[in-house]
Amino acid sequence: MDKMIQLEGRVFLTFDIEAVTGLHIGGTETGIEIGGVDKTVIRDLLTNRPYIPGSSLRGKMRSLLEKYHGKAQNQRIGQVSIHSCQDRDSYAACDVCQVFGVPGEREFGGPTRLIVRDVPMSDASAKKLNDSGRTDLPYTEVKTEVAIDRVTSAASPRQMERVPAGTFFGRAEMVYSLYSGDDCDAGQDIERLKVVVEGLQLLEDDYLGGLGSRGSGKVRLSNIQVGVRGKTNYLAEPQQSGPYAALGDLAAALNTVQGQVRQAVGTG
Repeated sequence: MDKMIQLEGRVFLTFDIEAVTGLHIGGTETGIEIGGVDKTVIRDLLTNRPYIPGSSLRGKMRSLLEKYHGKAQNQRIGQVSIHSCQDRDSYAACDVCQVFGVPGEREFGGPTRLIVRDVPMSDASAKKLNDSGRTDLPYTEVKTEVAIDRVTSAASPRQMERVPAGTFFGRAEMVYSLYSGDDCDAGQDIERLKVVVEGLQLLEDDYLGGLGSRGSGKVRLSNIQVGVRGKTNYLAEPQQSGPYAALGDLAAALNTVQGQVRQAVGTG
């Protein structure tokens, strides 16, 4: 039997991301000989500015939510274990897989709800770093760490490239789709907006990128805007809510935001 899935609308979350501590999201190692750095950051090939890949942001949110909701790490992707529902009944009750999706070869499962865009460094931060003349490499600092052999006490230094604390990235954009038909329910999708906000809060309380247990990667979200487009008037400008100064402000207003989404897409 053919599936019939209907797009009912989309919710757009936009915000700025501040690196509260130095941020390391790894790139290729092709520049090691020139920069003399063991761990480089990922950069935009056209601007040479560091950026936050949407895959890193989305993957970190999913990983934290899987732990928060106590999901079994039951599938291997390369060297990484993730949670992925194995049957239709589990999928129907799983907020994480509903939001982030399951592999396409599954005989069940609807479309992935959450899209996360790459996040560029802000022009203002790029100019500030470029004008400062104090960065070790373009837009970045080099942090030296020393590993000490527990037996011989021999030191083994290594250098890590990081985006300096205080740098802003944005605007970040997440697109959350609402579906009906077959096994999809737009009303439940609206309820699961809470899961997206939970994932962002878990991220703020954890870290993004590498070296987090050694101080890197603390981030803070600000200037958060929520927009919504319903299918009946999709070509119109999104109906806006916010801005919310901080993530806690959005969390406090989440019930109101969900009500506005229901009204925009005709489910409430």
